[in-house]
Amino acid sequence: MGRSQWGQSHSRTLSSLTDTEVEQIAAILERLSQPFIDQEVEVGLANGPLILDGDLTPRPVSNGSQTYPEAEYGHMNDRLQLGYQAAIVSLSSPTYGRIGLSARQHSGKTVSATQAEELALEAERRLGRRPLRRTDLLAQRIEQMLPQGQKLSGKVGEAQQGWAEAQAAQAEVAGQLAQALQELSALEAEYAKKQRMERPQSYLSKARQRVEIYQRRLERRIRSIDKAQQWLARQQDNYSAWATHKAALEERLQHFQAENAANPAPIEAIFRLDAGFGTQENLALLIEMGYEIYSKPFGNWLSGLLAEKSTDPQDWQRVGANAEMKAWKAAALPDFPYPLDLGALRFWQGHSYRNSALLHFGQQQVCADLPAWFHDYNARQLIEAGNKEANQVFEIRHLKVRSRPALHLQEHFALFAANFVRFAALWLAQQCPQVPDGWKNSAQPQVKNQVKVGAHAPALVEWLGQDCLVRFSDRSVFAGRSFTVRRQLAIQLTLPWKFADFSPI
Repeated sequence: MGRSQWGQSHSRTLSSLTDTEVEQIAAILERLSQPFIDQEVEVGLANGPLILDGDLTPRPVSNGSQTYPEAEYGHMNDRLQLGYQAAIVSLSSPTYGRIGLSARQHSGKTVSATQAEELALEAERRLGRRPLRRTDLLAQRIEQMLPQGQKLSGKVGEAQQGWAEAQAAQAEVAGQLAQALQELSALEAEYAKKQRMERPQSYLSKARQRVEIYQRRLERRIRSIDKAQQWLARQQDNYSAWATHKAALEERLQHFQAENAANPAPIEAIFRLDAGFGTQENLALLIEMGYEIYSKPFGNWLSGLLAEKSTDPQDWQRVGANAEMKAWKAAALPDFPYPLDLGALRFWQGHSYRNSALLHFGQQQVCADLPAWFHDYNARQLIEAGNKEANQVFEIRHLKVRSRPALHLQEHFALFAANFVRFAALWLAQQCPQVPDGWKNSAQPQVKNQVKVGAHAPALVEWLGQDCLVRFSDRSVFAGRSFTVRRQLAIQLTLPWKFADFSPI
């Protein structure tokens, strides 16, 4: 059966898959991976904070396709494309280099700015651990909001007073108009009875002019009421938005206090995110959740401030081959509740500079070592390499299924496969000294080489009791290599001490 036919058959087979079945399969895959994740958490914490990377990566499909459910247009690979977005979070692993923690598929129009909290919560779910929430900072943030609330409340009061005055002025003019109309009516009756002519300076003419004046004045008063009412509505909306935000923060504080009370062993963790996640609200939330943050500002936020701060041509420090940087420690920002370490970057391209920026919050003194800060942030290329690996090695870019549950299952399988190859590579290197040299470094296990080359290399399999011997043939790129695979495998889990046997399927 050809590749295309196999893909069509595969899609038809999974078309009846349900969401419940996907959840059950995903739970099994997570249970298989969990002992390795738990072990790496302990290893990572022994060496410092855990390092998490989050990203939103595209899953484009043909723009003319009408068979992918819930596919929507969004920005993918610097262009507008039909498809999906996958929210990915991974753990930097001393042993395996990278472990994928979660991959959740969303519609194509999903943007990074909406996914920061979900990524953090997904990471905490898989790790089974979380940092201590910074309830002290959050409480101070709420306290610092009170003067603004008083100011907004005062503006509401002023607007209400203005509206009341406009209503009173309108009522006064309306009364004057009514009296003027009454006088005009009486004069018209008198002039008609006596058959008198209306002259320009007559009482009747002047009465008619007074009516016209009051009518125009009443129209102005009505417009003033409309403006006063609109201004009042805006002030009420501003105060309502403040009150809603304050209530949400107070609810968050109560939730975080409960989480801290139920967290006897908090961890320290770093979260690295690109500029798409770097909104003010996302950064503030992640800081309050207890993370040390490495990111970039979203959109043009801080671009003007950094441009103003960077006018001095001095103090630029080389941090990369074509990159220079200057920084400001714990800068207080007018539109952000917490001080941030700010870094201005410029890259020499051709005959001009391209500007960028870095943000940091945490205990690390990043401003004292700018090259290290630059390197530590750019190390998040680890997750970008994972996205590339998922596309090229595990072919997640080829969506071979057409049902929503099956699409979600493909994400789960791709995540598990990338992790499994790393887990297996370490075991293989430990058990079989003759594996190819490039496979022995578990932190850089050459996944593409193992999957695309090793898995397709011709070999002879011989069973030796409970074990088997794999010999690569002379026609293989691994000619002369062999390794033994034992059928029983025991893995020591983290505390409490348990053992698990993995038997062949």
